[in-house]
Amino acid sequence: MIRARVPYFMRSRPYMAVTDALISRIRRPVRRGRRRMCVMFLENCWYVAAWSGEIGRALFERQICGESILLYRTAAGDPVALGNVCPHRFAPLSVGKLIGDEVQCGYHGFRFGTSGACVRSPLADGVIPAKMRVKRYAVVERYGMIWLWLGDPDVADESAIPNFACNDDPGFRRIEGLMEVGANYELISDNLLDLTHAEFVHEGILDSEALTKSKLETAQSGTTVWSNRWAHDGVAPPAWAAAFDDYADNVDHWAYMRWDPPGNLLLDVGVTPVGKTRGEGVWLYGCDLLTPKDATTTWYFWSFVRNYKVDDPAVDAMWRAAIEVAFVGQDKPILEQQQRMMGQRTLDDMGPVMASADVAATRARRIMKKLIAEKDAMPQPGSEAPLELLGRNVATRLPVQPVV
Repeated sequence: MIRARVPYFMRSRPYMAVTDALISRIRRPVRRGRRRMCVMFLENCWYVAAWSGEIGRALFERQICGESILLYRTAAGDPVALGNVCPHRFAPLSVGKLIGDEVQCGYHGFRFGTSGACVRSPLADGVIPAKMRVKRYAVVERYGMIWLWLGDPDVADESAIPNFACNDDPGFRRIEGLMEVGANYELISDNLLDLTHAEFVHEGILDSEALTKSKLETAQSGTTVWSNRWAHDGVAPPAWAAAFDDYADNVDHWAYMRWDPPGNLLLDVGVTPVGKTRGEGVWLYGCDLLTPKDATTTWYFWSFVRNYKVDDPAVDAMWRAAIEVAFVGQDKPILEQQQRMMGQRTLDDMGPVMASADVAATRARRIMKKLIAEKDAMPQPGSEAPLELLGRNVATRLPVQPVV
């Protein structure tokens, strides 16, 4: 224990015993009420750090999994991700300046290259301490997104990035966005893997009694989980009826969700006249990329990708308005209220009473626990098509075949 500096006459054993006790109490964190939330993040995996359009030659800061990360592009256009805390006096590098492809700290002028190493000292002796460097993160630009590997960059595996090629398909029209949600990222994954909430949370826009009562088919390949619902001969959700030119008759409605660790989801969703094919209806992909900001806050990157009326700005506006209501006005408030009720407790701490609709979410959580527990484990995206898995594992009832 480090002893406090006290006057010479107070250095007797009784005085020092009292001093040590006081210092011990000051240094020990005091916990009152419920215990602090203990959340571990998976390191050896890819997180979406930003949309490609967010990152340019300006220094850009984003907190991911509790770490402050600096993002920018080199003069050649390549994305760079570094730790944002200068190791000298801990000023954020993001308030410094970019000189060529090097970042100069705005406090004392130490300069760091794209490898994270300090490349220039402003001091007269020019000496660069061996430890004067910041963390370098592996980054990949793919599908219109900047993907960041949180762990050791030397083991980063690009093949572990889930397939979101629909975002780049020239035959599709993409709209995208980002919102900050005051809830743990796994709570949002739970929400997306159990779409029966739509009837109650999304009343008036995406609600569907037929979807709530539909059969859930769950499949897994590697660390990929599919949660597929087929709703036959039911009323179209309001937003989908509008998208289908105000279609008034009953429809077949499908919502096929794919999940990959830690929280990257792809939804194949649409409606078609009862008994008809996918091509006779309207459908789209919904990309939901969940990146933890910290234990109770999430960056929610989303995109909608459609192959109908791709040149119609009115359709863009219709879906943006629907997303504003459904995501910002409906999902976000209930998720944040759920987190408020949980406080600093995890789902396991709370001991939820599970229902049959929770199968896919439970499987995803088990995969995450296993990956986090095994220090060097990495996600292994499934290689099998969902229909093949469903055909082998269950008596599938999905007339419109999944394409995720």
